[in-house]
Amino acid sequence: MIPVPLLAGLLALPAWKYIDTGKTITWYLKDTRHIGEFSPTLLGNPLLKVEGKDSSIYFNGVNDGLMIPTIPIEGWSAFTIEVLFKPDSSGSPASRFIHLEDTASNRVTLELRLTKSSQWYFDGFLRNGKTKKGLTLIDSTKLHAANKWYWVALMYDGSKMYSYINGQKELEDKIDFPPMTRGNMSLGVRLNKVSWFKGEIREIRFHPEALPAKNLQHF
Repeated sequence: MIPVPLLAGLLALPAWKYIDTGKTITWYLKDTRHIGEFSPTLLGNPLLKVEGKDSSIYFNGVNDGLMIPTIPIEGWSAFTIEVLFKPDSSGSPASRFIHLEDTASNRVTLELRLTKSSQWYFDGFLRNGKTKKGLTLIDSTKLHAANKWYWVALMYDGSKMYSYINGQKELEDKIDFPPMTRGNMSLGVRLNKVSWFKGEIREIRFHPEALPAKNLQHF
């Protein structure tokens, strides 16, 4: 039985408050009609691709996207987002493959920049909706070949943001980023339907902590 003072405190929490269960949320992209527990709004015609026992969703870089009415990291003061994806070398020079934004204008985006030599570099972004200050982690010298699978991780530990590719840290910097409230997210495009991503996404993991580098997914 929950003690009366504790029960009263729980009932007094704001409606949006997420009570951290310490559990990782994992989405395997096996069906465009269902992402996790949600039925996304489809833009264009994202395609399901199957390779052996694995499946992924392919976005054409023109008008394919998925809009999902949730923010899995809602209420988390620290988090790690891991994405298994394969960027296409014929995509646009700048694209967003994941975008989360809440009602307070807090924002998380996972982006990439594609070069003419079929290489890409990562762009991770956090924006504090209250202060209107953002932080971009990007370095055009940290290049990776397109048309291959990668694990990308964007991490926040309560004071710093970090970016990782295949378990290797690339960049870090300080930012004040509050726990996100209710909102929406998109795959394959920004929520305002620009910066379309061309390539595949196979799996997304949301962890309620800044994971040690040794625990990150990698090849």
